[in-house]
Amino acid sequence: MRLPHPILLVCFGVAFGCSVDAVMKHIMLGGTGVLTATSWRYILGSVIMLALFASTRRPIPALPAIRFHALRSLAQVISAFSFFYSLTQIALAEAVVMGFTAALMIAPIARVVLGEKMSPVTIGASLVGFAGAALAATAHTEGGPPDGNRLYGTAAILVSAVLYALNIVLLRLRTKEEDSLTLVTFMNVFPALFLLPFMLLFADWTPETDAWPMMGLVAFLGIGIWWLMTLAYGRAKAQVLAPFEYTGLIWSALLGYVFFQEVPGWRVYAGAAIIIAACLVVAFETHFVSRREAKIPASDILT
Repeated sequence: MRLPHPILLVCFGVAFGCSVDAVMKHIMLGGTGVLTATSWRYILGSVIMLALFASTRRPIPALPAIRFHALRSLAQVISAFSFFYSLTQIALAEAVVMGFTAALMIAPIARVVLGEKMSPVTIGASLVGFAGAALAATAHTEGGPPDGNRLYGTAAILVSAVLYALNIVLLRLRTKEEDSLTLVTFMNVFPALFLLPFMLLFADWTPETDAWPMMGLVAFLGIGIWWLMTLAYGRAKAQVLAPFEYTGLIWSALLGYVFFQEVPGWRVYAGAAIIIAACLVVAFETHFVSRREAKIPASDILT
């Protein structure tokens, strides 16, 4: 079966991601705690993925790969928990916009973890992007969480963005060695194992009764996000696909308005424009440097 174009896969993946955010926000505002909701999102996802993994009779990865994914999943699970917590404190569109800063954090994290160099242009664009995030953080959204704490929500989303960027950098080390099914399985199983004891010790064990169907929906959508993304980024260059991840602003604003009556202020959109522009500069600069080091003519920069 022929897969859709990678750009369509990314757009669908982003739509799935924003839908997960909206459903999780609804579940948590309905009385289910952040820890309980996040734990069951991964537990249900693990059940689905382990069934698929077993049905295909995939070989179990070697111990070094398992250890790697266990460590990587720590960043993933803390990032997810922080993001979902932020949804209880600030508006959906605000969280998504400030989450865009993860793209700006990939370069400095790759510098530390992988030893990749950062150009002055990348550093400057990153600083401008963070200024855009600061502008978005000062915005007032009509219909936002009435009891939310903007300081806590902003801090949580920035922690989430840093750890998400770290997760992406580490994931790049495995995409050439493992298929999407194996990767998505690990991305559900280890977070579930990490969260389960905390949920049993510190939270209610089960969501609100009427939340179970939505938890199942979140599990399927969560699997779909990474499956679509791994398929897309395995078939096209990141520089081509990355700009389409910003369609999340459209989806988050629409879902926030329809389901939570949230109307972001102009600063959210202004901050988003600044962050997106900075991310595109970083992506273009990275692409230019890599082609220059490969001695490919600059006239072919868009290829």
